[in-house]
Amino acid sequence: MNLIVNVDKNWAIGLNNKLLVKIPDDMKFFRQMTTGKVVVMGRKTLESFPNQMPLANRTNIVLTKDEKYEKKGAIIVHSQEELMKELEKYPSDDIYIIGGESIYRMMLPYCNVAHVTKVDYAYMADTYFPNLDTMPEWKMTADSDEQTYFNLEYHFVKYERVE
Repeated sequence: MNLIVNVDKNWAIGLNNKLLVKIPDDMKFFRQMTTGKVVVMGRKTLESFPNQMPLANRTNIVLTKDEKYEKKGAIIVHSQEELMKELEKYPSDDIYIIGGESIYRMMLPYCNVAHVTKVDYAYMADTYFPNLDTMPEWKMTADSDEQTYFNLEYHFVKYERVE
């Protein structure tokens, strides 16, 4: 399984259920990586999307404790156990965990690849991603050249789980 995330220099990912920054090339990278694939998210992540609609051209799986929750175009699951059973239907390489914080933390042990856009800036934030640089089971295996968007510097970094 894969995960894909945009983090700031403190591994922050969001504030008030919104991304910290929207970088066009990062959004393009996200689309390229996840189109035609399976994306796994929590309800709040889905509700942060435009019109609270599932992402087009992807299988959207949403984990929520709300037993009555329904969303056209999404597969709704209500527990980690139900999620794992649903994910058995898809090739592991086609699955992307896309947030938020609790979903990333829950699914990180099952992921082997992490695509991390690292923004060289510290934002005000209330949600965070685990710092892979401090985890011996994760190794940086690719790092793009420095990218810029106005005055922001960022890198596309790939981490892989080491056995």
